[in-house]
Amino acid sequence: MSASIQVSSAWLKFRCYNNPSPSLKEFVLGGLKRNKHAHGAEEFFALKNINLSVKAGDRLGIIGLNGAGKSSLLKMIIGIYPPTNGTVAVEGKVTSLIEMGTGFDLELSGRENIHLNGTLLGQSYRQMRRLEKEVIEFSELEEKIDLPVKYYSTGMFGRLAFSIAAVIKPQILIADEIFATGDAYFIEKSFNRMRQMFQDSQIIILVSHSLTQVVELCNKVIVVDRGEIVNAGNPQEMVDFYANSIVPVAGRRGAAEHGAGSLA
Repeated sequence: MSASIQVSSAWLKFRCYNNPSPSLKEFVLGGLKRNKHAHGAEEFFALKNINLSVKAGDRLGIIGLNGAGKSSLLKMIIGIYPPTNGTVAVEGKVTSLIEMGTGFDLELSGRENIHLNGTLLGQSYRQMRRLEKEVIEFSELEEKIDLPVKYYSTGMFGRLAFSIAAVIKPQILIADEIFATGDAYFIEKSFNRMRQMFQDSQIIILVSHSLTQVVELCNKVIVVDRGEIVNAGNPQEMVDFYANSIVPVAGRRGAAEHGAGSLA
């Protein structure tokens, strides 16, 4: 079966609670004022009218400023956030390298978390038994693997999380800033493994602030700004567009907002 992802006219709305536990007085006064803060909540669209088609062979890079909606888009694709409007259809087995290690149980050992996290990635206990040795060897945590992971350093935690995902061969691989932390040696080792995963997977979606990585690893790129896809195409062209059209505008916008705040 060929993997595919189809996002059609998708919107994603979030509700932001300014005061999750208002007092009775605040609640009554808020109701009388009938303003948007009446119940301590505001709604905003994190993603707006997203249309995206990804097919087997695509290595899609997603670039944009912090808060542009990149991670929200990934989470909508894998089903963490269902779209408020529109549809998302995914065909194929997905392995997600987003917020790696979030499924870990801190009281369990590294070895036990290999099986737990493998299950969350769609693998059976038998499959993870076969892959256990490879995970441990890649992570280089042989001496610490039977310790509870609550005693792991941030780097050790990241090593184990990446190593679990790295031994699975997905049809669709979705990765978000996976090289942001860790020692230089393991980052290089992980990057080399990612090259192999890119070859083995039918579809890759990569979010990264490393524009060099995006150009090297991807064959198409979309630029996301303020919740919308504002451009799509050749990786180098999109990186140039982002650097020349999005970053400077954001800088001017930030300076204007800072100036306005200082005058208030």
